[in-house]
Amino acid sequence: MAEPQSITNVEESPKDDRRTRMLRYTIAMTIRVVCIILAMVVQGWLMWLFFAGAIFLPYFAVVIANGTVTQQKKGAAKIIAPTLTIGADAFTTLTNNDSEPQR
Repeated sequence: MAEPQSITNVEESPKDDRRTRMLRYTIAMTIRVVCIILAMVVQGWLMWLFFAGAIFLPYFAVVIANGTVTQQKKGAAKIIAPTLTIGADAFTTLTNNDSEPQR
């Protein structure tokens, strides 16, 4: 039997999903630019750390931006309508004083 659907199970719209992914990617690329600038300013092992961040961050940014988030919003109660069933005996019950079942 199919599982009942609820309006609270509806996923995020494609427009909102695209906006969220673009925002995540933009934040990651901003951090990359900061890493490049800091790698040119500092010396020693921090320089290499910032260069590594600038080199490897694009890969992780794409993975993070395209990762799906399966969180249920707080405050939105999940309401599921019960499945209605009618037993076979409901069709043979007499509703008035007649001798034959009602159809």
